[in-house]
Amino acid sequence: MTDADIALALRLADAAGDAIRPFFRRRFIRETKEDASPVTEADRASEAAMRRILDAERAEDGIIGEEYGDKNGGANRVWVLDPIDGTRAFVAGRPLFGTLIALIEDGKPVLGVIDQPIIGDRWLGAKGRATLFNGEPAKTRACSGVADAHLGTTSPAAFPGDDLAHFQKLGAAARDVLWGGDCHNYGLVASGHLDAVIESGLKLYDFAALVPVVEGAGGRMTDWQGRDLDRDSAGHVIAAGDPSLIAPIAELLA
Repeated sequence: MTDADIALALRLADAAGDAIRPFFRRRFIRETKEDASPVTEADRASEAAMRRILDAERAEDGIIGEEYGDKNGGANRVWVLDPIDGTRAFVAGRPLFGTLIALIEDGKPVLGVIDQPIIGDRWLGAKGRATLFNGEPAKTRACSGVADAHLGTTSPAAFPGDDLAHFQKLGAAARDVLWGGDCHNYGLVASGHLDAVIESGLKLYDFAALVPVVEGAGGRMTDWQGRDLDRDSAGHVIAAGDPSLIAPIAELLA
């Protein structure tokens, strides 16, 4: 991961935002995918815009995208794209969705961008560097006890199987739970407004970009067993602003 990669990731975010904004709170084509999740013209336009740049400038790298699948996905360096994380929020006109851009090297996320193109929130995380929020350093806040923690998660419907029951046990022990927010919640952890986000059923393009952002701000991201996240992780995610929260959260989720 180089300075050129960071500059490229920011250009990808700019291109995605330019593609998304003309559709926001307008009429657009919406479809339902096989997994019952929605997809819109804006999702596809955003990912297509990013892929055009990568095809032209990083042809040797792989791409994994939510809408257009894999290209050379087995490469050592892979760009992971979620053009609109939170499509339901986008469809409803709520500016809490975001574009997620990650670079994975040797199976691990080393670069991540969370970009909210309507209100202008942008977090940039890069391995070995401090996370930036709109160009200024972001920092998580200290919170070592679940009883004092403000938790975030997207929706009870997003927890498959028995996962919701496990989360509810954790939620009952926390100070409060904020529902909704999609990827924006993870930026709020990095900036010290939320203490943790817990989700399950995520795909690689849902979480890869979040890891460098949260960890570069002083937090930690793991699966529900406390293991580091990589491209083979199953999609059970804990993002904690204070790394000491990971163990008690994982214990309550067990």
